[in-house]
Amino acid sequence: MSQKNLFQFLDAAREMPAKVPLVQRTAGSFDELYGKFGEAEAKHQSGRCLDCGNPYCEAKCPVHNYIPNWLELVQQGRVIEAAELCHETNPLPEMCGRVCPQDRLCEGACTLNEDFGAVTIGAVEKYITDTAFAQGWRPDLSKVKPTGKRVAVIGAGPAGLACADRLARSGIAVTVFDRYEQIGGLLQFGIPSFKLDKAVIATRRAVQEGMGIQFRLGVEIGRDLTIDALLHDFDAVFLGLGAYRYTDGGLPGQDLPNVLPALPFLVQNGRVVTGGEPNGKPIAGWEDTLKLPDMHGKRVVVLGGGDTGMDCVRSAVRLGAASVTCAYRRDEANMPGSAREVANAREEGVHYRFNCQPLEILADAQGQTSGVRVIETRLAAPDAQGRRTAERIPGSESVVDADVVIIAFGFSPQLPAWLAPLGVQAHANGRLQVGGNGRLPYQTGHDQLFAGGDCVRGADLVVTAVQEGRDAAVSMARALRGMKAIPVALAAG
Repeated sequence: MSQKNLFQFLDAAREMPAKVPLVQRTAGSFDELYGKFGEAEAKHQSGRCLDCGNPYCEAKCPVHNYIPNWLELVQQGRVIEAAELCHETNPLPEMCGRVCPQDRLCEGACTLNEDFGAVTIGAVEKYITDTAFAQGWRPDLSKVKPTGKRVAVIGAGPAGLACADRLARSGIAVTVFDRYEQIGGLLQFGIPSFKLDKAVIATRRAVQEGMGIQFRLGVEIGRDLTIDALLHDFDAVFLGLGAYRYTDGGLPGQDLPNVLPALPFLVQNGRVVTGGEPNGKPIAGWEDTLKLPDMHGKRVVVLGGGDTGMDCVRSAVRLGAASVTCAYRRDEANMPGSAREVANAREEGVHYRFNCQPLEILADAQGQTSGVRVIETRLAAPDAQGRRTAERIPGSESVVDADVVIIAFGFSPQLPAWLAPLGVQAHANGRLQVGGNGRLPYQTGHDQLFAGGDCVRGADLVVTAVQEGRDAAVSMARALRGMKAIPVALAAG
């Protein structure tokens, strides 16, 4: 066997799959932005890997994918084995290959990143899973022995789907409940199709149903079915409730027409784009956002610089806005959103106002939204989390014209009223309390209830929700085998 050329990166530049042409994007195309590698391109880019003895890419990945190993398998043309290896660590690799901010995670940690360009890890991961599925690969559960145990999963988002996958592989029967009409949670309704083609989610549903996982959709716990009924019918319940509580900036004028929160906007627009029911189930508390404003020819201003904000500005471009502005109170270097997404938005014509804090949403004489009064800021000393605070510069106020304002200040979890009587507790910020005090990881104050994902850690990345759902399933399987928690003294030391 010929020896691997560890210096291939010198002859092979980093490349991404071709993008949808800019003219199509600005004309309204919601097709996935990046195309797909063919076999030759995937092998070529995989061959750039240095096969580091201590792979930083793997360490930086929240699910600790065996990245150099499956890159090597791709080079050898062993894509089915690569798919098997991907699924050993990640129950949803086809999702993460598309929506992970690789520039902040695996690719950002790649040894080649600074001087030669990182290995195109995300695009290769996408190639592996898409190719394997197209060739008919499915998880082999033929050797899994049923345990006779049954688990209910509340929430068909990334945490819930990851948990269901691992439970099924442990021989535990799983039924997933979700209040929406499709699986995926924010994968389906929050992340736009130009980042994640919804056919990918449909494939994952078919794969999981083939694993024996059942889905009961359009069922809201606490309204259509009680938690007590689930606890009676199932041995344990996983709570993958997400983070849907709107972060209210308290801006004067935020109740004006055509001012709306980011998440309801993305959910309803996602339904329209994919041909779904535009008047489907709304996000609780935002029933009045079912009807979206017409953005064609409008001046749109998005407040907030995270990934959700980037999804909003790029959606507005495709919906025909005359201009799209993103206002963020810190500088570009401190934006929480992916640098790649910021660059894509800028390429599509989005204008940025950095060091710019909104003060008030303004109305014209007819009571219609007309602009956002803002003030310039400068970065001051770091806050308790180490981020530099934004302080206002007196006398620097101005107005950004706007017909539509989308508020993307973030979302947080909230303890449902139907959980509180069961001993499940939440932190002051709404995050569910799990583990500790002799309990298993991800176990709540109720022995049968486990939780993970955004409802536990706060709004975060898809891959961190996947990691928590995956790891919570391990704890649940352990509990259902009758294994107790590690004693607190041992766990601490």
